[in-house]
Amino acid sequence: MIIRKYLMDNNENNNLNKSSQAASRLMKGATILAIAGIVSKIFGAIFRIPLTNMIGAEGQSYYGAAYPVYQLFYVIATAGFPVAISRMVSERIARNDYINAEKSYKVALRATIILGTISFLICFFGAGAIARFIGNPGAEASIKAISIALLFTPFAASLRGYFQGHQNMSPTAVSQVIEQIIRVCLGLLIAYMFFRTNLELAAAGATFGASAGMIAAMIVLFVMYRKYIPQRDRDIAQSAVIEESTRDRIRELFEIVIPITIGSSIMPLMMTIDAAVVMRRLQATGWDLQMSKTLYGLISGYCDPLVNLPVVFIDAICISLIPAVTTAFTLHIKSDLDGNIRTGLKTMMIIAFPCMIGLMVLARPILLLLYPTKPHEAEMAVTTLQIMSIGIVTLAVMRTLSASLQGIGKMTLPVINLFIGAVAKIVITFILVGIPALNINGAALGTVCAYLIAAVLNYAGLRRHADVDLQFGGIIFRPLAASLIMGVSAIAVYKLIFMLHPSNLVATGLAIFVAVLVYFVMVFVTKALTRDELEMIPKGDRIYSIAAKLGLIRNE
Repeated sequence: MIIRKYLMDNNENNNLNKSSQAASRLMKGATILAIAGIVSKIFGAIFRIPLTNMIGAEGQSYYGAAYPVYQLFYVIATAGFPVAISRMVSERIARNDYINAEKSYKVALRATIILGTISFLICFFGAGAIARFIGNPGAEASIKAISIALLFTPFAASLRGYFQGHQNMSPTAVSQVIEQIIRVCLGLLIAYMFFRTNLELAAAGATFGASAGMIAAMIVLFVMYRKYIPQRDRDIAQSAVIEESTRDRIRELFEIVIPITIGSSIMPLMMTIDAAVVMRRLQATGWDLQMSKTLYGLISGYCDPLVNLPVVFIDAICISLIPAVTTAFTLHIKSDLDGNIRTGLKTMMIIAFPCMIGLMVLARPILLLLYPTKPHEAEMAVTTLQIMSIGIVTLAVMRTLSASLQGIGKMTLPVINLFIGAVAKIVITFILVGIPALNINGAALGTVCAYLIAAVLNYAGLRRHADVDLQFGGIIFRPLAASLIMGVSAIAVYKLIFMLHPSNLVATGLAIFVAVLVYFVMVFVTKALTRDELEMIPKGDRIYSIAAKLGLIRNE
């Protein structure tokens, strides 16, 4: 009742200004996070590529098995809290209620510290049993090494959610970069010390790098929070005074956290089960243990680093989208609600489609280029990578629509939808992996189908609860058309250059360079991106001016 009364008393023009500001910050915040994510992924590639060249598919089977386990405990301890803090803080700031925004953050921080400690104890001391359950006992040391991060992720996750609720994405971006630098340097150093003598310890050293990186990120975020305190105090001094009890904040927190945590837990849990299903099904259909490890390592070692690169942009857009959607929904501005979701999804497609097409047409040369010491395994991973690249698009759609549902307060619905998709993944994986001709590719197909099913259900939920008008023609077909033309040019250039100069490095590099240029041109030719959308991006007006001078668009 208090919230409704306050909203009714608020000036309508002030509401429109706040929502407009939130919308303009959506793309800017997403861009900041995307840039940081690109830098982080570059470091990740620096990490994963030499690591795979050192420890191969078998070592990656230990490393790859530890991450789904860690992610499961991570989401139990912290995954719902950044979103919950972001949503609670942004909703209160929209009402000029900085006092309760700060109190909400502190309540969430205490709760996630308790859960993080419990998760660490279970993960660390239960590492052996978990490794045996997934059929890969050699992963025990890796699970223990990465579980240490669970002691520090609550602090980092809570502070990131706090700043995101203020629509300040810079602290998250800076901490991500620092986290990756420490992870890469320390993880590779320890892996290098052991890879010739003990692959299990080498993989464990690599996973420990993630723990060290999280500690560094926490320290950076804490320092930035301390610097923000004077601004926080000024905001609180001019805050509206709205009565809220601690009990109400705790109830609201867990009404948000519980469904998000369950939803976030579903895929890591299903991936852990999936690892056990894949390993056991491969062995049940004639593959020995060593070959099963190799096949499973194709996904975690060779394909995941490439497929996960666009996830940087997906995460960045989703993080920025939630507070923007929440602000528009809280202020009851339907046009901004539709516009924010549409902008977020279109941006996803402009990024996801070229990544998908590029990986599909250049899968073999890229894999051979990145993993020169393991050419046989790189060749084996080509088809798997091509299938998994489709999942970039289905994941992007699913995650965008999930974030939008969370932004309008429908926390449980994306959880249910993801659970349905995850169950479908296990069933599909079990059936397809059992077909010898498909083997590990069956798991890749299962992942694509899971994201697609959840995405369709999420869209149905948005239509039902918010009557969102997404205009799929501009969102889907124009970026897809531009990407297809880019793909044709990329493979044509590769084959032509390779015939003239049989160097995979030169041919692949030039093909990617031409693909980027062609896609830049086609984005404007197909009108996949409007001027208003482009100018929401930092330096977007300059990009628009360059495109106009090149004759790609008419300068208005």
